[in-house]
Amino acid sequence: MQQPDAEILASLRDTDRDRYLACLLSPPEKRRSLAALYAFYAEIARVRDMIHEPLPGEIRLQWWRDILENEQSAGEGHPLAAALLRVIREHRLPVDVLQNMIDARIFDLYDDPMQDRAALEGYAGETASALIQLSSLILDPVNAPNSAEAAGHAGVAQTIAGLLLLLPIHTRRGQVYFPSELLRATGLDRETLLAGRDEEAIDRAVRAICGLGRDHLAKARKGLDAISPLNFFAFLPVALAEPVLDRAEAAGAKILRQPIQPPQWRRQWRMWRASLRRRF
Repeated sequence: MQQPDAEILASLRDTDRDRYLACLLSPPEKRRSLAALYAFYAEIARVRDMIHEPLPGEIRLQWWRDILENEQSAGEGHPLAAALLRVIREHRLPVDVLQNMIDARIFDLYDDPMQDRAALEGYAGETASALIQLSSLILDPVNAPNSAEAAGHAGVAQTIAGLLLLLPIHTRRGQVYFPSELLRATGLDRETLLAGRDEEAIDRAVRAICGLGRDHLAKARKGLDAISPLNFFAFLPVALAEPVLDRAEAAGAKILRQPIQPPQWRRQWRMWRASLRRRF
């Protein structure tokens, strides 16, 4: 592996340990490309963590848009940009999907409400679901279209699990990713959730969002037979969604105060087992 690629893999290990492991479990000849794609995803996903105001975040995202729009660019001086552009050209990845992924991340920079279930599913579709499908285009492009529907549902389940893990951080920032219509249906509003008041209503909201995640996970599992053996590696991180949903449901309102992330060894074991059983 060339030095820049080793640096990207090391960066992925620090920014997204679960996808780093998924990358290592994938076929050796695909790891270089997957590492660049996953590292890019991690880079745009953590923009809010690196800025204090939305404008600098928008500038960072715009820089990536400009790189992708410039057909002559080789990403000189930026190893990750150079690696991503190489992957796009080598595997003929659709640039518009990556652009939509960047645009979806603008939502992260602000504290606007997630209006309804469709908005949340759309956000997940343009981020986590799109990442699974792009990974499939790297792993087995011929069969990638067959698992597009499973990727759509799997990405929503994965996104919901991730939002539950990050709920304490989001509420401290004033961010609410739970759909407003779901909050209303469970007798909750944005301010009450952020303040951590009315634990019974928060319990109901957590159970409701977990139910939505389980629904999409079940639909993704119905499409398992459509996922080719090679493309299953793109779905490995989805194996981590169910334990998070289980822990969140058990914690209820306590999710705002206690971590629900399973330990690293258990997450590694679960993905390794999924890679052998081809089940998530």
